[in-house]
Amino acid sequence: MATPAPGAEVTAEELRHTRYVARQPILTADESVFGYELLFRDGISDYFCATDSDAASRTTLDSSILLGLDVMCDGHLAFINCTREVLLEDYITLLPPGRTVVEVLESVPADEAVIAACARLRQAGYKIALDDFVPGDPREPLTRFADLIKVDIKRNSAAESAAILRKSGEWGLVAEKVETREDFQAARGTGFGYFQGYFFRRPELMRARDIPANRMNYLRLLRAVSHPELDPGELENIIKGEASLCYRLLRYLNSPLFGLPAEIRSVRHALAMLGEREVRRWIRLATTLVAGQSRSSDLVLSALVRARFCELIAESVQQSDGELFLVGLLSLMDAILGVPMGLVLEGIGLALETRAVLLGHSGPLTPVYELMLAQESGAWQKVSQLAGQLGLRSSLIAECHWKAMQWARQMTARPN
Repeated sequence: MATPAPGAEVTAEELRHTRYVARQPILTADESVFGYELLFRDGISDYFCATDSDAASRTTLDSSILLGLDVMCDGHLAFINCTREVLLEDYITLLPPGRTVVEVLESVPADEAVIAACARLRQAGYKIALDDFVPGDPREPLTRFADLIKVDIKRNSAAESAAILRKSGEWGLVAEKVETREDFQAARGTGFGYFQGYFFRRPELMRARDIPANRMNYLRLLRAVSHPELDPGELENIIKGEASLCYRLLRYLNSPLFGLPAEIRSVRHALAMLGEREVRRWIRLATTLVAGQSRSSDLVLSALVRARFCELIAESVQQSDGELFLVGLLSLMDAILGVPMGLVLEGIGLALETRAVLLGHSGPLTPVYELMLAQESGAWQKVSQLAGQLGLRSSLIAECHWKAMQWARQMTARPN
């Protein structure tokens, strides 16, 4: 899903829908990888120049869900920078506790709400790190929850670092800004157990194509989850009309947080597996992050037409409509994301029949998949052949395709 980006050339259109995240390793004293700090980047330049730290934190978190921590961190811990808003909204709980370190930024006040949030996260199994800690730090009340304290060895003198070390207790101490071999040796001799800085590696920029989103579908979702009781049918219809939401939902369910062995056969099945509490949290994050994106692209429109067409045909061929909807939707996800289909499907727990047809293998869903492609391309002889094989009238196929196009246009239309 994510690929190293330095030096890669992208078009203006690709740049508009490309997600960038950098990672920098945190090493142990023997220079093996302990974890990676994930850093928001707003372009191919290897630095962060935006002024909204909350947006940067949320976007890094969403990218971690979309791309997958396994890809981003190679199986090691993920350090996620958290602002006060991200802590209080419990956004971080969208990531698995055994794999995530909550890195509380120096700008976060140790007020009652933050203390309560840290207590919840610690109880849920998350590790907590305090970033850029200094002697007399106002976040001192948070140290009772901390597993790791990060100290900027350029900002603090040797005496100040030593003072923090003397009070460390059970904390793990991370030396930041380790830029030379001498810095590393001095920090290790002082008593630091973990190390981060340019001496080991500069942040490695990674990128992946994002999915264009339709703003109104996210706003509809926000309204839907504001009701005291969720309407599963309403949520299903909105999510099925938004490719980016559907794909995020599938990736989220396949995260180590759930570890679900069951195959996902429809959007409604996915929502039921997630549960009401997690659905509300997941939707809140997704809508906060991408409600302002531009209208859906033609590629996404085509994916929605395919998905709805397959769903309508399913009613006449004794196949699961939800499963065929996913076949149609995901059939263009490789083009939308700009990665091979094999990589797309690595992050999604689909039924074997669905996975097979998307990878070009034969199976029970293949005739409907081929019918979808033939109808789309105007290969009428092939359409007629497949209609006979499936026992479908040509007029029904044409009607289903017309209805699918109408539905997709409604899903992507801007309000007047």
